[in-house]
Amino acid sequence: MLNELKTIEEIDKSGMLNDIANFPEQIKEAEKIVENSNITSIYKIDNIIISGMGASAISGDIIQSLLRDRIDIPIFITRHYDLPKWANKNTLVFSQSYSGNTEETLSTFKHAFQKHCKIIAISSGGKLKEYCEKREVPFIKIPSGLQPRTATGYILFCSIYTLKKIGLLQQDINQEIQETIQIAEEFRNNNKKEVPEEKNLSKQLARKLFNKIPQVYAWDFYIPIAKRWCTQLNENSKLICRYDEVPECTHNDIVGWSMNSEVSKKFICILFRDHENESIYTTKRLNFMKKLFEDVAGDTIEVPIIAKKRLSKMIYAMYLGDYVSCYLAILRKIDPTPVEAIQQLKEELAKI
Repeated sequence: MLNELKTIEEIDKSGMLNDIANFPEQIKEAEKIVENSNITSIYKIDNIIISGMGASAISGDIIQSLLRDRIDIPIFITRHYDLPKWANKNTLVFSQSYSGNTEETLSTFKHAFQKHCKIIAISSGGKLKEYCEKREVPFIKIPSGLQPRTATGYILFCSIYTLKKIGLLQQDINQEIQETIQIAEEFRNNNKKEVPEEKNLSKQLARKLFNKIPQVYAWDFYIPIAKRWCTQLNENSKLICRYDEVPECTHNDIVGWSMNSEVSKKFICILFRDHENESIYTTKRLNFMKKLFEDVAGDTIEVPIIAKKRLSKMIYAMYLGDYVSCYLAILRKIDPTPVEAIQQLKEELAKI
């Protein structure tokens, strides 16, 4: 099935795979979008809050992990309707919503404005754009017409370029971004739908995940990527999936695997491996987990990361999960784009 281009396109009616293939171009376009924006330097910032939901929030998680030892200002991610009490005039709030209509993000925008926070909004339009125009808040407009989860390149890299432009990210990461673009292009070319399963890593991994319940494990700066894998498998593959992080899970989660052999055989465990960055303690834990899972789980997969710099490593792993989730949807004969349960919830919330 995964080698039949016609079948793939019949199932992927809305063209999710085509949108995912455009990810490297989003990175390039994001730089131009920010360059042409009216964003200027911002001073006296004590902390940063990135407000968003879903793919807009995962961009914040990635930035937080990417910059935690590169920027002196703490970065906090919120997925709520309000802001922490400590947010004030020296707080920079990134309000991120692809549609511009995410109610949680709109609510935190209002809170940020009331608290006199400095605000930068990123959206394709919607009410968020209207809020910014009415209050003269800096607004970065990204292209519309995509599913929010396929616009991660725009939101993530617009945020990064904005941090550079306003002077908060002083470290030069242009070389790292260029490597990321190159890695993403090479990966796309080796994993796009036209590439047969025998040569396509994403299709091969999707085949292994078929009829299993994925459990994704990550450590350090790969933790937000594990969350992204989970949400992509939720939304694209329409599967129950969970993720956990090392070393925390070795203090609790591994016990649950040790005495439930009948249930555990339904699961497949995915471990991110990066021997260049694993500490001796992380390696020891991951090796222990691998052996445990091989004994009790239905299958275990180690995902080796191919890249040099931190950002390109994270994006490589994320991009792999995006493709895997779509090919798994194809194997399940499900269009990866529709998210009916989320739409039903929005309709119920609209009644309030």
